[in-house]
Parts: sequence; C-alpha cells; structure tokens
Amino acid sequence: MSHNQLYYLRENVKIEPLVNSWPAYPHIVAPAPASMNIANGQLKIMKSYTSAPAIHAAAVKNPAMRGGPFMDFAVNKAREVKELTDKTLGRLGHVLGFAQAVKDLDELLMGEARGYSLEPLYAKVPELLKGYVELVYDLNNNPSIRFLEGLLYKSRYYNRDGQGIALSLIDNDRRPFMFSTPVLPDEEHLHSTIPFDSEAIDMLAEMRSVPRPFASIKELLCNDSGQDSMLREFLTDRPPLAPPKRDDGCLRVRYFGHACVLVESNGVAVLTDPSLPYRYDSEIQRYSYSDLPEKIDYVLLTHCHSDHTVLETLLQLRHKIRNIIVPKNTSGALEDPSLKLLLKTLGFKKPLELDELEAVEIDGGTIISLPFLGEHCDLRIRSKTAFRLELGGKSFVFAADSRNLEFKLYEHLHELFGDVDVLFLGMECDGAPLSWIYGSLLTRPIDRKMDQSRRLSGSDCERAIDIVRRLNCKKVYIYAMGLEPWLSHIMALQYTDQSNPIVESNKLIEECRKLRVPAERLLGARDGLA
Repeated sequence: MSHNQLYYLRENVKIEPLVNSWPAYPHIVAPAPASMNIANGQLKIMKSYTSAPAIHAAAVKNPAMRGGPFMDFAVNKAREVKELTDKTLGRLGHVLGFAQAVKDLDELLMGEARGYSLEPLYAKVPELLKGYVELVYDLNNNPSIRFLEGLLYKSRYYNRDGQGIALSLIDNDRRPFMFSTPVLPDEEHLHSTIPFDSEAIDMLAEMRSVPRPFASIKELLCNDSGQDSMLREFLTDRPPLAPPKRDDGCLRVRYFGHACVLVESNGVAVLTDPSLPYRYDSEIQRYSYSDLPEKIDYVLLTHCHSDHTVLETLLQLRHKIRNIIVPKNTSGALEDPSLKLLLKTLGFKKPLELDELEAVEIDGGTIISLPFLGEHCDLRIRSKTAFRLELGGKSFVFAADSRNLEFKLYEHLHELFGDVDVLFLGMECDGAPLSWIYGSLLTRPIDRKMDQSRRLSGSDCERAIDIVRRLNCKKVYIYAMGLEPWLSHIMALQYTDQSNPIVESNKLIEECRKLRVPAERLLGARDGLA
C-alpha cells in the first residue's frame, strides 16, 4: 500500500463499540446500571463458562437456548475468558463495590425507612455511594434511591477507559448474542482503545465515503505495525457507489429494518431509532450506511432498549447527525438512565429532550412527543416516547413498542392532533419477562410467577386495531418485530408462522382490510411507504 494513496473503509467492515471487551449498549455505559450488569450479569456468565465451557458450547447450538446466559464460544476459550474475568476483578473493583453498595443501601431502606424522615439514614449510606445518591419516598412512603446521574458520569464510576472498538469483516448475519458473549482478541478482530466520544470514530465511519491515507488510518486506530496486514483487509481504494440523489422535494419514506424509518421532504431528513446492517450478499434486501443522505437533520429515539438505542449504529452516524431528540428523563432511577446524559457524554452535540406533548418546529413540519405506555414491565420508566411527525403534508406516528393499556389515551390524542396518515407500530406481543433485561438490576429475588406476569410486550391485535380506529389511521405498517436476521444478536428471536406475534400481526392486517385500511408487516428494505 502506497503511503500517498487514499483508502476507503469497506462496506462490510463491522465497527463494534465495546466496554471491557463486551458489546456496548446503554445499560452497560450509564454508570449506575453498568455496575449492576457487570457484577450480576457479565461476571456470572464468565465464571459459569470457565467452570463448564462444554455446557455453554452445547447450549448455543440449541435455538431454544439463544438469548440465554451462555457464551457463544467453543470449549477452547476458557483461558481467555478467565483472563478477562481477572482483568475485570482487578481493574473494576470499585465498580463492583458500587454494585454491592447499591444492594446494601436498598436493604437498609427496606429495613429502616418507615415513612419518617430519611435524614438520619444518610449517615448509614455506604461510603462508595455518599454524595452520589438522594434518599426519597413516593407519596405512599415507599423508599427508593435517586442517583445523581450527571455527577456519576464525572466520577471514577464512568468507565471511559474501558471503552474501545473492534473492527472485523462481516459477510453473514450470524453474530453471537451480545448480552452473553464478549469480543475477545483474535485473528479476525482489530481492537482499538478509542473512547466513544473520540472524533476518531467519526473520521473512521466517514471513511465509507471519504478516503484517507494509510498512515492517517493507523494513527486514528492507534494501530501498531503488527496489525498492518489485518488493517489492510478492511480497506479498499475503490470508491463506493453513490446512491442516486433526489432533489425533487417530494416526500419519500423508506424502511431500513426493525424500527428504523427514514422520512425525507424538501431537503429535510428524519430518521427513527437507527439500526443499520452492513452490506453483503443476502437473501433479504437491505439498506445500509451508503443508502443514507449526506446529513440527517433529526434522529428520533423512542426509548432506551438496546434494539432502539443501538450504539453501534448511532456512533457510526454521529458525524451525519445535526439534531438528536430523545424522551425527557428526570427520574434518576437505576433502571431508567437519561438518554440525554448518555448521548451527551458519548459526544453527541446538544441532544434535545422532549416531554410528553412538547413539539419542535422543523422546516416544513413538526415533531411531537406522544405518551408511550407499556412494554417496560410496569417499571416507572420516563425515557420512552412515541413520535408524531408532520412532514411533506402528511402525518406519521412512530409508536415503537407501545402497548395499548388504556384505550382512552388514543381518543385524547386524536382530539388534540386529528387523524394519522401512516401508523408504524411494533407488535412483539410475547415479550420477555422482567428479569431478562432488568434482572441484573434487582437487589432481591423476584417470584417466578410475578416475573412472568411482567413482560416486555407490545400490542396484540385487539389493542393494535383499537389504536388504528381511534387515531383514524389511513395506512398501517407493522415494524419493530425483530424479524431481520441481522438483528438476531440483539433480539434472539426465533419466529415461525405459528408464533403468537406473527399470528396477531396477521390478524391485524386482516382487521385493517375490513376497515379498508392498507396494512403490511415490514421486513428488510422498503421504499415508497408514504
């Protein structure tokens, strides 16, 4: 490779953000929930694997076990996993101590907070938490901990030093389940200790369309000469094919998979819940990074679950994003980290919070935050919102995984905002139980029946068709189903034609047809959805 020649990043180079060698997602970056997930999730999985690697290797071959706490490795990785375990214990002792202190403080409150003043209990707050928490009651005298989240991001509990990226070539949709398997150094992955807020990630992602010299690329990655041959495999001197430009000003709506929809009109581009695949041969048509416009005026994030706030995609789009809008958060709760604080810490410029029914005027339209009920196991989560977008003379509602728990809500919204031209609604109506995503945050065991009753479920047909009727929707698209195979490392879903979400979404399509409302379940790339 010539020192003066310019190179692009290949379109099938995966840029995977990591924290302590594990795939990054919001609850492993935000300091308080990260401590609990490391202590009660990752460490337990690593210790389990090193003690019985054969059990893990067998479990991941069973499709029914996908999504469980099993490392997707062969039996020969015990030494590497043990080294990562020891490194975690040695480097993150204070973080693990924080997690234990959270449990101790919670037990203290349960035992001694009886509705009287909490002021005397501050003296008993574990030392590691002092100055980082407020003790509070609700109006029924139930005590809880409010974390001073902004302060925690400035403390040693925010693990910036453990951040980095791993580059590798990807040519199929098979990826290990991200919550159970770390990314270990090997001959296929180039690891770089670049923190997430570094502009080097922007420059690297931009190399999909803007070339750089080889020496500059090495410098971006802090790459030593021993990895030059691997790095060369990720580069090409051939410029990518530029997508055809549209300058007719007409409304265009494209589906990129899961909950990712791009709406463009008169030079304004709005992208919802970005989650993009890489480009390689596939049976399912897909849009990827090169199919996006040069700039994205507004990114809308509906909630903080890892399939909607996809850090792997967001960090690669950061250089394109002009504005990013998130639901307002004021809770300071362990289970509900602030998206605004998270994104700001990760280098996004001035993320904007919208409270329910707040609006932002944009060129040619409006973005409105709508209430989002359900899908969070009855936890008091503030970081969730649906969006109404008015653009190009049409109205769209991106309801994400909303579960229609109270039919009157949509009647009220219709009175305020009128009919909806296009509704996008997720219908994963057999969601996982509380413990699947929030289990590591629990300080006490939960009864199995209680756990199974509180689920991450969206609307079924009965609830969904009620939304359609009450909002007087003209067109309905079912999305966010986790059907795209490139999302299996996040969703771990295995649907058949008999699976309840498929059955219920088919029923919704039929009910919409009876109302003469066009309806469709989306999968892969689609254009012309306006």
